Amino acid sequence: MLNVSNYTVSYSQSEVIHGLNFNVEANEIVAIMGRNGMGKTTLMKSLIGNIPAVGSVRLRGQEVNHLKNYQRVAEGMSFVPQGRMIFSTMTVKENIETGLSATSEKFIPEDLYELFPVLDEMKSRRGGNLSGGQQQQLAIARALASQPRLLLLDEPTEGIQPSIIKEMARTLCRIRDQRGLSIVVSEQVLSFALDMADRILVIEKGEIVAEEKRENVDEKKIAAYLAV
Repeated sequence: MLNVSNYTVSYSQSEVIHGLNFNVEANEIVAIMGRNGMGKTTLMKSLIGNIPAVGSVRLRGQEVNHLKNYQRVAEGMSFVPQGRMIFSTMTVKENIETGLSATSEKFIPEDLYELFPVLDEMKSRRGGNLSGGQQQQLAIARALASQPRLLLLDEPTEGIQPSIIKEMARTLCRIRDQRGLSIVVSEQVLSFALDMADRILVIEKGEIVAEEKRENVDEKKIAAYLAV
């Protein structure tokens, strides 16, 4: 689904991501883990095209690194940024409808409300009046409205209470299974990654320093990379 090779991202003269190489398979959930400042958000923003990068990004075999962010969405990528970035003065329904702009659809798919029943109950409520967990669900629903093949989520558990985090992990697995897409999540909460990821990559100072399949994961090893 996604192939990233010889991938470098810089801010001005400062190189943040150093020649990364990794793949994401079809219907796979990959967690990219690391402490703050290790390059996770920079990587995610660059993959969707918000930050320029050098190297190759192939989506379903097609090179997309030369494309603008909206063109990458049209090709099948979608992005939920850190902090969710919903439209606070728009209703839940209106927020989700903004995701339809990349498709030919005029109406919100019913399965989105099945995935997120609370959004169905609150579709007329302003996004700014939702809780943090509800806003995160709204941001994911908005991203799914564009019918992506690859969903990128940056720090989705930030500011979310633990009970909601476990439910979010289950929901991401349901999204993968029902919609047949691949998901890449940047994350710091190991328990969340273990609940939903098929594979875990650890990034440190802009380089991948560990890779583990879920069934073989060494929790102590991953936790040591995440320790401050």
